[in-house]
Amino acid sequence: MPTAIQELSSLLARLPGVGKRTAARLAFHLLETPAAFAARLGESIAALHQRVATCEICGNLDDTSPCAVCAAPDRDDRTLCVVATVPDLWAIEESVSFRGRFHVLGGLLSPLDGRGPDDLNLSGLRQRVERGGVAEVVLAMRPSVEGEATAMLVRELLAGLSARITRIATGVPHGGELEYADRVTLGRAFDDRREI
Repeated sequence: MPTAIQELSSLLARLPGVGKRTAARLAFHLLETPAAFAARLGESIAALHQRVATCEICGNLDDTSPCAVCAAPDRDDRTLCVVATVPDLWAIEESVSFRGRFHVLGGLLSPLDGRGPDDLNLSGLRQRVERGGVAEVVLAMRPSVEGEATAMLVRELLAGLSARITRIATGVPHGGELEYADRVTLGRAFDDRREI
């Protein structure tokens, strides 16, 4: 394999979810596309860090800071949704089910990965709630050991403040089969049940 293809494949294989074979397939695909596309792709990747800003208020990624979500005047300032990562924020935004404000922690507690409380945007969260006006803090972390530990840490961090702390419901996904659900998921589904 030519050195240039090996180098590109090696770099692509470092992306999450891309193995060696997929990386090689992508490299060969780029060779088959017009050179202008490859040049534009390279320019876009090279400029990515300069073009994307981290929101100084919530931690979202956008073209500007504050981000479009924080700058929107029609959002509910009394409800603050805490998420682990920006993709989590975007997933909630896509659902169009939440119209409050967000706070991105920048990850979950994960001692095995070397991520502790000091690596998360916890002080910014506490400051936002202490300033007042936040009536409810919604914890939207994935139902995992790391998510549970992070939710408990946030709950302890905000203890004694006036905001109510809630957690999004978890359980059986829409279209899921009960026989394949694990017992923790089924337990949560029963705990979070509601009247119809």
